[in-house]
Amino acid sequence: MIRVAFILAFAIALPLALKAGDQLFYLSFASRILITALAASSLNLVLGYGGMVSFGHAAFVGTGAYVASIALVEGISSAWFGWPAALLASGLAALAIGAVSLRTRGVYFIMITLAFAQMVYYLVNSMKAYGGDEGLTLPARATLGFGLDLGDEVTFYYVALSILSISVFSLHRLINARFGRALIAIRENEERAEALGFPVRRYKLVAFAIAGAVGGLAGALLASHGKYVNPNVLHWTQSGTLLIMVILGGVGRLWGGVIGAAALLVLEHVMAEHKIEWLAALAPNYQQHASLGVGIVLLAIVLYAPQGIAGLFSEKRSRKTHA
Repeated sequence: MIRVAFILAFAIALPLALKAGDQLFYLSFASRILITALAASSLNLVLGYGGMVSFGHAAFVGTGAYVASIALVEGISSAWFGWPAALLASGLAALAIGAVSLRTRGVYFIMITLAFAQMVYYLVNSMKAYGGDEGLTLPARATLGFGLDLGDEVTFYYVALSILSISVFSLHRLINARFGRALIAIRENEERAEALGFPVRRYKLVAFAIAGAVGGLAGALLASHGKYVNPNVLHWTQSGTLLIMVILGGVGRLWGGVIGAAALLVLEHVMAEHKIEWLAALAPNYQQHASLGVGIVLLAIVLYAPQGIAGLFSEKRSRKTHA
C-alpha cells in the first residue's frame, strides 16, 4: 500500500512540476503513457488472468478511437456521449468476435483474433467518408463539462490518471472476486474447471468483452489526446506492441500493463531522442536503429526476468519477508 501511495503521489505531482518547468511535451507524453497503460492493462485481463493470447486487441482500441472520433466530427462533442459509446461499441465488438474465436484454442485462437483484427482494419481503411487510409483529424478534444477544459494538458492528464486509477482498482476487485478466481482456475486447468461445473466459455467470453470495452475507452482517450486517428491504430502490429508491454511489465500482475507501457514508451523515447555516449561509442548510428536497441533490452528482460519488471519487485519483497 505504501508503494502504491508513493506512485500515486508522484503521478499527481508530476504534471505540476512539468508545467512549472514549461515541459509541455513531456506532459503530453505522460498522458500518452497513461492511456497506453489503460489499453495494456485491459489486455492483461485476458492474457494474464484468462490465458488467452489475443492478437486482435488493437481492433477494440481502434473501434473505440473511431467511434469517439466520428461522434466529434458529427458535432457531438460531449465526452459523456463519445467515451461511453466507444466503450459500448468495443465491448459489443469483443463479444461478437469472442463468441466465434473462443470456439478455438491455442494457435488457432491467436490466428482467428488476428484475422478479425485485420478485417476491422480493412473495413475502417475503406471508410472514405471518415478519412480512409489518411485518417481523421478532429476539430478539438471532447468536452467534459464541470468547468474542466480537456484542451488544457494538465486537466487532460488528471482525467486520464483518474480513469486509469479507477480501472486498475476495478481490475483488482474483479480478480479477487469469485469471477476472477474462476478465471484464474480456468487459465491453470481448463478441463478441471469444466469438470467442476464452471461455465468455462461464458467466463472467458465475459472477460474478453470487458477487456475489449476498456480497450475501446483507451482508444477514445487516445483519439481525443492526439486530435487525430488513422487505421494504423487497428493494425495487428499494435496488438503485438501491447502484448510486449504486458510481457515486459509482468503477465498476470496487477500493475504489469502499467509498468510495461511506461517502460517501453520511455525506453523507445530515450533510445530515439537522447544520445547515450557509451552506446554511441559502440554503434555510432544506433539512433537510426532504435528498435534494435529496444529489442535487445526486451530480450534481456525476458531471459533474466521472465515474470516481468513487476515480478522483480515481488521477488525482492518476498526475499525480505523470508529474511
